[in-house]
Amino acid sequence: MVVTSDIEKASETLRAGGLVALPTETVYGLGANAEDPAAVARIFQTKGRPPTHPLIVHIGGADQLDEWVEEASATARLLAEHFWPGPLTLVLRRGRRVPLEATGGLETVAVRVPDHPVALALLSAFGGGITAPSANRFGSVSPTTADHVRAELGDAVDFVLDGGPCGVGVESTIVDVTGETPSILRPGGVTREDLEAVLGHPVALPSTSHVRVPGQHPSHYAPRARVVLVEPERVVAEGELARQRGHQVGLLLPPAFADAPVKAHAVVTVPASTTAYARGLYGFLRDLDQQGCDLIVASLPTDEGLGLAIANRLRRAAEPRPSA
Repeated sequence: MVVTSDIEKASETLRAGGLVALPTETVYGLGANAEDPAAVARIFQTKGRPPTHPLIVHIGGADQLDEWVEEASATARLLAEHFWPGPLTLVLRRGRRVPLEATGGLETVAVRVPDHPVALALLSAFGGGITAPSANRFGSVSPTTADHVRAELGDAVDFVLDGGPCGVGVESTIVDVTGETPSILRPGGVTREDLEAVLGHPVALPSTSHVRVPGQHPSHYAPRARVVLVEPERVVAEGELARQRGHQVGLLLPPAFADAPVKAHAVVTVPASTTAYARGLYGFLRDLDQQGCDLIVASLPTDEGLGLAIANRLRRAAEPRPSA
């Protein structure tokens, strides 16, 4: 349980140029003072993250947006009004307060207001912006508990705020609002349908973008085990074939096949609710790793609601890994 003294210590750590792992509603973030280039550089070093890969600046409220961006459009303000605090990140032109180290050298900045009482308390006590990508090694499974952070980063983090399990479980939706027409650069905790309901028109989901944002690296959100994606009705059979070839197989079993006879090293029957599936996804992948699986067979949910974000994460987890 987080107490006032923990918030104060975390705030002091940030002011001193340190790194703080903090809970948000999406995943745990590895936070640094957004205005301290040296502290921001430590995030990249600790994660093994390419310095051209932008970070998200977390702020304490929509009323602070103008302090961090050059200009907020009417569309940006409308989305902020409806979805902040919440799992929505807006990409806008960088304000002078944001160093280029935090944007990967770009003149755009990604900004959001997290919907977690501990994160908001820290932002209030600190009084500034906090850059906070996921608190894990670059490209691996994002952490949704404080224990995940400690297991992966250990003493590389100066202070860990334990705010319990994350409620959403996948990262924020990133929307580019630098132009006249907003587009989703990364699906996440705010659904495409929710955005379209507020805006009153369809929102594009481009396959490529000139704006670099977090989570666009081809291989990302990946467990140690290799991930193979097949059609839902093929999960059990593909898992059996892999087992016969000598793999320690883990299955993310679609709920429609929960009663199917299965031979596998480990099995997780995924929830029928995409909300529950998103909340548990990264934990499922970590658990299959911990059980010694070297191959995970899964299928993609439909792209409705949070299914779009889950499918995005699974596709990137299944991409070929960069060679060491």
